[in-house]
Amino acid sequence: MRVFRSLASLPPSKRPWAVAIGNFDGLHLGHRRIIARLKAEAAKRSLPAAAVTFAPHPEKVFGPHRLCMLQTVGQRLDGLSELGLDAAFILPFSLEFARCPGEQFVRETLLAGINARVVIVGADFRFGSERSAGVDELRRWGRRGGLAVRTIPYVKRAGRIVRSSRIRDLLLGGRIETANALLGRPYAVECDVVAGAGRGRRIGYPTANLITPNELVPRGVFVTILTAEERVFPSVTSVGVRPTFHGHDLTVETHVLDFRSDLYGAGVRLAFLRKLRDEIRYPDAEALRAQIGRDAEAARGYFRRRELGHGI
Repeated sequence: MRVFRSLASLPPSKRPWAVAIGNFDGLHLGHRRIIARLKAEAAKRSLPAAAVTFAPHPEKVFGPHRLCMLQTVGQRLDGLSELGLDAAFILPFSLEFARCPGEQFVRETLLAGINARVVIVGADFRFGSERSAGVDELRRWGRRGGLAVRTIPYVKRAGRIVRSSRIRDLLLGGRIETANALLGRPYAVECDVVAGAGRGRRIGYPTANLITPNELVPRGVFVTILTAEERVFPSVTSVGVRPTFHGHDLTVETHVLDFRSDLYGAGVRLAFLRKLRDEIRYPDAEALRAQIGRDAEAARGYFRRRELGHGI
């Protein structure tokens, strides 16, 4: 999949495109419906298919910068590539860009810049200065340049619209399985394994100490899957400040079940499957060791049930 980080980086041939516009953070079920329609429209017109997305997220430009993204830009691009797109346009988002009138965005970015011939958007798509334009304006302005507009209805689960904001709230609230159902896959973060203090090994439960560029990491103790070099390891993960040892900095520590090697220096992927409990301060290391044993057994039971076909 080709990645264009500015309109100036497009080749001079100005080939026509079929595009879908959105932030696509998380690539959840609603996003996947949009991408599926994009690919169908592109195939019908013999056009390459591309996502038009933004970095940083508009809410980070306008808001107090508290928004935690579900994915890094790299994860988002990997996901779009796995969905079979030919390209992604990452448009730099700034206050100046946000002030661009909607008609100018259609004329200069979609038509003259990208040479889009069909655009797919969600039913609530808003754009332009102060988000003043919507689907009706997109159709009217696009029609002048031969741009066809297709809208996709909301995807709903349990009577509620699937949105990235809802998934963020679910993850932060520990409702991992519900979030995963809306994503269509387990929530995952990218990590590097680094050296830790060695406390886990000393109490009989060695851990991989992880650092991640992902902005949203749910807190607590979880059943997880750690993937390293195409190997998949059942695991249990603690995300917190290690209150038993009077810690203050947020840490991510994963105990790989029945694994006696180490993964130092490896790049890994950590997928969250179920929350077991909140982080608790224990009176001593022995009490913590006993609890980790119970957590590990709960994780083993989870994976045994899954092997028996009882789901995740």
